[in-house]
Amino acid sequence: VQLQASGGGLVQAGGSQRLSCLASARQYPLYTMGWFRQAPGKEREFVAVNDWKYGRTIYGNSVKGRFTVARDRDWNRVHLQMNNLKPEDTAIYYCAAKREEGATPRAADFDSWGQGTLVTVSS
Repeated sequence: VQLQASGGGLVQAGGSQRLSCLASARQYPLYTMGWFRQAPGKEREFVAVNDWKYGRTIYGNSVKGRFTVARDRDWNRVHLQMNNLKPEDTAIYYCAAKREEGATPRAADFDSWGQGTLVTVSS
């Protein structure tokens, strides 16, 4: 399964941006899709994940109340709406997916990854 992320770019602090990720293959449902990010010099960080089958969503502490993850009715697309962006949100954002249901913040639980899209928040 290939994941294609889009929507990154430059935005001012306090602004909003929307990322999208499309799974190219449709052999089977990808019940769980989400986002991680990695800032320069830092480890990969969990952002948000959605379990499409059970409707459960988990957010990382640093983005709670500002970011919203959503799935299309067609299970193979996930979006990340980012509001009130801060300079510390600057990172490469990666889309991740796994076939099984079960929202999880652990990167090791995901077996499909997108190429990443850069989000830069200027102060």
